[in-house]
Amino acid sequence: MKNLIAFCLLAFGLTAAAETVFPADAKLQKLASGFLFTEGPTCDRKGNLFFVDQPNDRILKWSPQGKLTTFLQPSGRANGMMFDAKGQLIACADEHNELWAISPRKKIKVLAKNFETNYFNGPNDVWVAPGGGLYFTDPFYRRKWWDHQLMALTNEEVFYLSPNRKTLVRVTDDLKKPNGITGTADGKNLFVSDIRDNKTWRYDIAVDGSLTNKTFFCALGSDGMTIDKEGNLYLTGKGVTVFDKAGKQIDHVDVPEKWSANVCFGGPDHQTLYITATESLYSIETKFPGANAAK
Repeated sequence: MKNLIAFCLLAFGLTAAAETVFPADAKLQKLASGFLFTEGPTCDRKGNLFFVDQPNDRILKWSPQGKLTTFLQPSGRANGMMFDAKGQLIACADEHNELWAISPRKKIKVLAKNFETNYFNGPNDVWVAPGGGLYFTDPFYRRKWWDHQLMALTNEEVFYLSPNRKTLVRVTDDLKKPNGITGTADGKNLFVSDIRDNKTWRYDIAVDGSLTNKTFFCALGSDGMTIDKEGNLYLTGKGVTVFDKAGKQIDHVDVPEKWSANVCFGGPDHQTLYITATESLYSIETKFPGANAAK
């Protein structure tokens, strides 16, 4: 009986260890600091990390060699960002509640700025689907740089912009304050965090980009999020909390800042998790590569 108990305990320990996403020897590293509020991390195909220091209205670039430079300032008060297949930096530019495409040469194109003649609440985070369509959250957070005080839209929801950039549709209608957003690399599922309701939802993505089969994923809201190739979802707020594809919490890393705003994968093997957290940029190694690598 003792041998059986010992075997069960050993098996349980191995199973528990296998469920974690951060290696036992992984250490959180502070890469840079001195910012006012960091957000929007995303990596290009060369491994450069781009992120924002929103109050200072700038997009920063962190090279694989550890060099920090300013990519764009002013930046339209850019917030959430992600690279598309053309190498354009898709940015939620909430100075004027717009969605931008920024070329490598820093040429700016406004992709969307209104819905049914009304300005957006404030595009916050964006996910580029494999086919090129864009999903972005539109919560209302009053900004000191705005010349308006009220929402123009009646709801805070998720929007979809078609690959040809000609069709803009609202694809949710029952959220309280959507914030973090990401999707699977096969383009079949979208995850949306309703941060006010402290829940994250999973949707099926239809061929036309619409969302179906809204399913409860986990009881935690998130400012930003990312996903790895195993289907594990990384949510932010108080550090980074990780859920497996069934919605079970499997790991967590504390970050010594007031708030962890967003995360993305990068590094040589795409197994470095970058974390933008209030005044600093951090990284930690993971067991699994990210699912949405820039191509």
